[in-house]
Amino acid sequence: MIELDLTQQIAELRSTFGDIRAVVDVDRLTEEIARLSAEAGVPDLWDDTERAQKITSALSHRQTELARITSIERRLDDLEVLVELATDGEGDEESANEARAELESLQKTLGELEVQTLLSGEYDPRAAVVTIRAGAGGVDAADFAEMLLRMYLRWAEHHNYPTTVLDTSYAEEAGIKSATFEVDAPYAFGTLSVEAGTHRLVRMSPFNSAGKRQTSFAAVEVVPLIEQTESIEIPDNDIRVDVFRSSGPGGQSVNTTDSAVRITHLPTGIVVSCQNEKSQIQNRAAAMRVLQSRLLLLQREQEAATKKELAGVITASWGDQMRSYVLAPYQMVKDLRTEFEVNNPSNVFDGDLDGFIAAGIRWRSMAHID
Repeated sequence: MIELDLTQQIAELRSTFGDIRAVVDVDRLTEEIARLSAEAGVPDLWDDTERAQKITSALSHRQTELARITSIERRLDDLEVLVELATDGEGDEESANEARAELESLQKTLGELEVQTLLSGEYDPRAAVVTIRAGAGGVDAADFAEMLLRMYLRWAEHHNYPTTVLDTSYAEEAGIKSATFEVDAPYAFGTLSVEAGTHRLVRMSPFNSAGKRQTSFAAVEVVPLIEQTESIEIPDNDIRVDVFRSSGPGGQSVNTTDSAVRITHLPTGIVVSCQNEKSQIQNRAAAMRVLQSRLLLLQREQEAATKKELAGVITASWGDQMRSYVLAPYQMVKDLRTEFEVNNPSNVFDGDLDGFIAAGIRWRSMAHID
């Protein structure tokens, strides 16, 4: 008979899950889904496109959140059955290993959900708009910015979070000058907001013929995506709209029409570009949403008098980096705020960010308490 006693561990998981379930308030969530489903079923829903988009988006997010909770509850029940099968008279080591692997997976999943319960900010439940900009460091900085873009897109892919790259400005030699993308998932902003700041890369430069160690920087900005009905009114005379042809790496044209749009908000100097969509009208609408999101964040900062609460001043240079990625002379990625570190940069650049994000959320939560 296989010896496999996971009673205590499963009891701890159920206790943690009970706390999470209470915080999420499943009954309230179920009522919201029922209400939104009824509104989404109205025949003339799409007569008002903005309202329809708001309702369907809210419904999708809440259904995803509830599905995650019910899935964990089902997996906990299945784990107990699996343990029984592994320890009965005909149990085998393969079943025991399967039970241990599922226990480990559930511990990780519940750990992530437990961290999410710390996200109580006004905009934390929103989708996120992330902008990455190359900083000091020349070609290496542009290459580093592109590495970060791939890292975040891979992280979202690991979690099955939908992403949309709204704009990419390519550098001449390699990498990107900047990129902006959306992550459309519940609590995407609250989760990714701890990634905002200056990131630093140290490595043997592939662009340096002498093979010297090079330090470069990139800035990450994270803002909440506003809902359609929440849009900030922007007078036409406060913006300048420029249209141009979309371009690919090295300045290569990827569109034969002037469909890309760049909007400059004259009072603040904020510039937003979008070239992902096929038509100029679609690109303008997407760019306006991003501009409104940034203005909403700016408005909140001004009202709260805390300019560094969500995005802050990010200079992408020495002195204010929040995370270091060191590839030479040793291998390490370290968050300078939380002290969380790993010795496998390759995994991090492939999207393994959960440890850093969880540590960042806990650190921020404790900082607010203090």
